[in-house]
Formats: sequence, C-alpha cells, structure tokens
Amino acid sequence: MTFKPKIWLPISIAFSLLNLVAVGFAARTAEPLHATTHAAVALAFGLWAVHLRSKLVGGVARGGGELESRVEALEGEMGNLVQQLTETQERLDFAERVLAQSPETRRVEPGR
Repeated sequence: MTFKPKIWLPISIAFSLLNLVAVGFAARTAEPLHATTHAAVALAFGLWAVHLRSKLVGGVARGGGELESRVEALEGEMGNLVQQLTETQERLDFAERVLAQSPETRRVEPGR
C-alpha cells in the first residue's frame, strides 16, 4: 500500500481542527493537562499537514525527479535565450553606432 499525501492532508487538517475544539472543551472544564495534551496533538497534526502540503506543492508526491529534470531543462533553455538576447543587443548597439556616424565618414571613395 502506497502512502498518498493527497488523502492524508485533509485528514491531518481535520484532526488538527478537532483537537483545537477539544482544547476549548478541556479548558472549560478546568483540566489544564488535558487541554495542553489536546493543544500538543493539534500542533503535531498541523505541522504534519504543513509537511504534507509542501510535499504536494514541491512535486515530491507527483514524481519529484521528473519535475526536477524539467526545471533543469528550462534553466538551460533560459541560459541560451539570455545569451542570444545579449548577442542581439550587441549587434543593435553596433548598428546604432554605424547609423549615428556622419554620412561623409561612411562613404567609400570611388577610387578605392
């Protein structure tokens, strides 16, 4: 049987909320140790829910290796695009400098 965070996330949230309600009932009956125990259990279930959610969002539950390789491929493509953009900007700067020169300096003499 496989552990499925998608199933256990709502269960852990429900247990956390249930124990928070139990803290109120235990505190109302003036049982501080009982209320503290429920608060600790609610905190534990809440932390577990946060952990499960980070696994779901981070892609570990959906095949983290596949997601990681896709991110690396995108980073490589992004690096190539940045390099191409830099080269294009250099070419544009060169073309602007050539066009900014006066017409006499750009002319080639007919005898040469």
